[in-house]
Amino acid sequence: MTDVTRDAIRAAEALIRPHVRHTPVLDVDLADFGRPAHPLSLKLECLQHSGSFKARGAFTSLLTREVPDAGVVAASGGNHGAAVAYAAARLGIPATIFVPSVTSPAKADRIRGYGAKLVVGGDRYADALAASEEFVAGTGAMTVHAYDQPETLIGQGTLGLEIAQDLPDVDTLLVAVGGGGLIGGISAWFRGDVKVVAVEPEGSPTLHRALAAGEPVDAPTEGIAADSLAPRQVGRLMFPLAQQFVAESVLVTDDAIASAQHSLWDTARVVAEPGGAAALAAALSGSYVPEPGERVAVLVCGANTTAVRF
Repeated sequence: MTDVTRDAIRAAEALIRPHVRHTPVLDVDLADFGRPAHPLSLKLECLQHSGSFKARGAFTSLLTREVPDAGVVAASGGNHGAAVAYAAARLGIPATIFVPSVTSPAKADRIRGYGAKLVVGGDRYADALAASEEFVAGTGAMTVHAYDQPETLIGQGTLGLEIAQDLPDVDTLLVAVGGGGLIGGISAWFRGDVKVVAVEPEGSPTLHRALAAGEPVDAPTEGIAADSLAPRQVGRLMFPLAQQFVAESVLVTDDAIASAQHSLWDTARVVAEPGGAAALAAALSGSYVPEPGERVAVLVCGANTTAVRF
């Protein structure tokens, strides 16, 4: 599994199906959120095992590669680490997860709860990645990259396949972007058949800047969603897919993301972390305005947050 093709995605979907949930779709209307009326479908991948879509890529990697006795290692803002920890626990594999200090307590607690060793390595994702690479050099553990690895892209692409099954008539799909593994895999599945729109925070416009420059370039790593949507650069493996199959890139403010989080809970009783609500923020803030009759879906991709406490 090295080429991110529809055949590879289909094969991965069959392989990981016993280990991941087919997450539901919730049909709402923008009028429910105080916007001009327009139907909207929310794909609730926030209900996936480990709290985000990342479980798909983690299981694909662990089930298609030969894992050494030293186990697996991952660098993560939190969600990827939780997914790798969960998949490793399910498969009986030791896991070490490196996270930056900006990782939310909810994500750190989830990683520990799955039995993985948690190491805080620096203040940003790039620091945690560097620390994880030193660990690999010293132990021989297998790296499971958060976004720049074929198996990760293929695994996340299974979500595109699932959306196509759930919403065969969808015209447009709004997807939040960090390193690009999710939108890379999804766009590799749809291959232009659906208008895929990238949504990023203004404080971390990784793909937005890369598309403007024609190649991955450094971008700021700030904002409310920095623990999930703020690598220094977008992945190099996904970038050609984005150039070919991502139709549009839009930016949203931190205020818009926070408002989308609150609106999701207040209106639909759905909990999302900032990165998980970013795509909806584009629709609610007017950063993306649907055309009349356009069938729009929004991916709510993560829910690892302590925003709602019981």
